[in-house]
Amino acid sequence: MTEHFFRRRIAQNPIARWYIAFVALTGKEFRVMTRYPLEFAAGFVQVFLIMAVLVFASLMFTPATSQSSHDKLLVSGILVYGFVLFIFITEIVWNMGYNLRKEQRQGTLEQLYLTPAPVSAVLFSRLAISLIWTAFLCSISLWLMVALVGSLPFANPSAALLVFVLSLSSICGVGLMLAALSFFVKEAAQTVATVVQFGFVVVCAPFFPFSALPRWIRWVSRLVPLSYSVDSLRAALMGYPRGYPELASARIELLIIATSGLLLPLIGMRLYRHAETQARRTGTLGAY
Repeated sequence: MTEHFFRRRIAQNPIARWYIAFVALTGKEFRVMTRYPLEFAAGFVQVFLIMAVLVFASLMFTPATSQSSHDKLLVSGILVYGFVLFIFITEIVWNMGYNLRKEQRQGTLEQLYLTPAPVSAVLFSRLAISLIWTAFLCSISLWLMVALVGSLPFANPSAALLVFVLSLSSICGVGLMLAALSFFVKEAAQTVATVVQFGFVVVCAPFFPFSALPRWIRWVSRLVPLSYSVDSLRAALMGYPRGYPELASARIELLIIATSGLLLPLIGMRLYRHAETQARRTGTLGAY
């Protein structure tokens, strides 16, 4: 009787239903990931090697007149913290955008959507384990980079954390838009995800200062909210040195990041639900 009562209460509570579905689906994603243990080791080695190559290459090409410890810290901070944000946007774009197409190709997407699990729980369960693992990899890699380089600037962690959380929300909104687009472009979703990923590298300057970009690209950068995420995160962790942030003042950048962090997920979910409804009506939800 008591068990029946609690089941009925849970069924009437949308938050409890969402949480239970999210936990169950996250467990499924975790079991899939643990079937490929070599990917854990390969992912760690890859992240660390890319960080090391970028940092040491940048220090090699820094002019000898700028080889003070302060300049080295700035160069390392610009590259490493920009790369951290790049890794997270890569994970979200591919896990929320293209991997939806992957499950459609495996023939399990239509069956999954026939269950009473909320759509948002299905989408975000793909990210939970991946983001936790990526955060672990980045933490270990940063620790190793400190051991190699000597130190990294680490000022204003609370402000940087706020920027980082709001930036992840914005990136999730972009991932939802790509997931919606994948219903229409089918196999071309892989190409779209690649273009978004490398477009981020060019326009949002995660590996170099915005001042290194041509003037017309900097104008494009100011139109992309994620550019302010990169700029603000680096500036906060480097202690707001002279000339940083580069695109706008710290307050204006935080306002832009917060606005995009609130609006983009809502817009992305709205577009995704529209694309999913169209796929259900046309019978292409499970079509390869």
